[in-house]
Parts: sequence; C-alpha cells; structure tokens
Amino acid sequence: MIEVLRCGAMTSVQDLGRFGMRHLGVGQSGVLDPIATQQANLLLGNDANAAVLELTVGPLQLAFHQDCTVVLTGVDFSTSISTGKAAAAQQAAIPGQAMELKAGMQITLQRPTIPGTRAYLAVSGGIDVPVVLGSRSTDMASGFGGFHGRALQTGDVLPIGRFFTPPRNAPYGIRPLAPSHVLRATPGPDYDAFTADAHQRFWMQPWGISHQSSRMGLRLNGQALTLNKPLSLLSAGVLPGNVQVPPNGLPIVLSNDAQTIGGYPRIASVIQADLWQLAHLPPLTSVYFQPVTHAVAAQARERQLRYLERLREALLGAERIN
Repeated sequence: MIEVLRCGAMTSVQDLGRFGMRHLGVGQSGVLDPIATQQANLLLGNDANAAVLELTVGPLQLAFHQDCTVVLTGVDFSTSISTGKAAAAQQAAIPGQAMELKAGMQITLQRPTIPGTRAYLAVSGGIDVPVVLGSRSTDMASGFGGFHGRALQTGDVLPIGRFFTPPRNAPYGIRPLAPSHVLRATPGPDYDAFTADAHQRFWMQPWGISHQSSRMGLRLNGQALTLNKPLSLLSAGVLPGNVQVPPNGLPIVLSNDAQTIGGYPRIASVIQADLWQLAHLPPLTSVYFQPVTHAVAAQARERQLRYLERLREALLGAERIN
C-alpha cells in the first residue's frame, strides 16, 4: 500500500488511456506522455499499460507500507528518498532508474524543474485501482476511474498490484526524451476554410503556450487565424491532437481530457508520434507546427513503436543476464 502524506494539485492515477468509448461520449483520459510511462513500466517488468501516478504540481510525499521498486520518468521533480524517521538522512532519487524501497520508506517529490511539465511514478505491480470501462485512468471531468474519479488528496491510500517478476537491481537506466517544441501535423478537415494568410501564419509563426492550458488542451497565443467566410459547422467527432480554431482565431490543440465532439473548424491534426510532447510544453514557451504527409505520420508512429519494442527486448535480455 502507498499512503499519500502530502499532495499538490493534479496528481492522478492514469494508464495508457480508455479507448473504444468515444461513440458513447467517453473520452480517452490516460497519461499525456505514454512514452515516459511505458519506459518506466518496462524498466520495472510491469505490463506497459500498468497504472502510474502522473504529477503536474508538487509537492508529493508518499509513504510505502510494503517493499516495492519504483521508477520516475518525465521531468525531474527534485526527488528524495528517506527511511521515514525524523532524523533520517535523505538520498536523491535518480530519474529513469529502478529504485528499491523497503516498507516504511518515503519518497518526496518537490516541484518540477520546469513548471508546467509532468513526471510519472511507476511502481512494481502498478497502482491497483479498479478497471472502469477498460481502463484504470482517471476521468476527472466525469468523475470516474482512477482513485474515486478525482485527483489524489492527502490521506489517500493506494493499493499496489501483485508483482510476479522479482525486482532486479540492474546497473542501467533510461534517458527521458526531450521535447523539440515542434509538433508535426497534417492539414485538418476544415483546412481549406481558412485564408491563405492564415495557412502561412499557422505554419510559420511561433505559437505561445497559454497559462490556460490543461489536460483538456493546449491554448495558444499568436496572430489570429481567419476564415475565408463565416462558417457554421455541425458538431463532429474530435480526437486528441486535433487543432481547433474558436471564433477568436487562436488555436487549441486538443489533449487527452478533451471532449469527444466539437463544432469549431479543425485546421490541422498533430500526428500521434508527437502527442507525448503536450505533457512537457509549459506556459510562456513557444511551439511550432511542421506540415507533414500522412505517410510521414505513419512512419513516425512505426519508428516509435519499434523503439518501444527494442527497449522491451533489451530489458528482457538484461534480466536474463542478471
């Protein structure tokens, strides 16, 4: 069991997401950075979809009431480990490496080194909350899944799943990916409804990331995009990565907690291989959009899947050697 001794805002239980439910109005939820999540789970020997904790704002202090192994990925949160005793010395936790914890030990995550970015804490066996509609992810907008359908609070106690592979003290780690602040995208279904000047502005200007961004979407600031003529659209299905343009002309990149339908014109769609960056693009920084073809998008996704498969094979090989 894991006890939450102290908790900042927006720490939640998430897995890779809830799929196949959008026709019922149920969104995806899930971790914003599935690459970091799978890195952590594979390093532990977990199933790649095991539930983890996603952290946005610290501090988070956890007490472990059983032996386990943990991995931190994503951004560094200035993390330390202690025995839980008042006078006990603390040791720094190294992101991307498996760390064995004994019952009674505590881990404290202070704050992200870059505000607005996210970290992921995986534990051997995964966070064992109930599966709801095929996922352990928290849908905070609808209030279900995860831990009681909400962000974690001080005093919560989280169960840990059974772990069948013995924790291993392997001398290797995983280096987290660094966001490029360039999002590759394909033209959206309403691309031609925008003026030629809007097309040029969308692809060429740096878009500032607004403080109003969240797990629902990335709100962008810049020179507004204009339509050829007033446009009235029926609501249609939308997905994470769709770039909608509301009446103010400032794009919104939809993310995991976004609605399932929308009526704003969609100028573009960020490719799936680049969506993990949305977890690590903080306010007051900028992002560019780079046009690519659907073939390039498919190739990028295939390379990403091959990377994860090679990582899995490498870790399994290291386990056999050890």
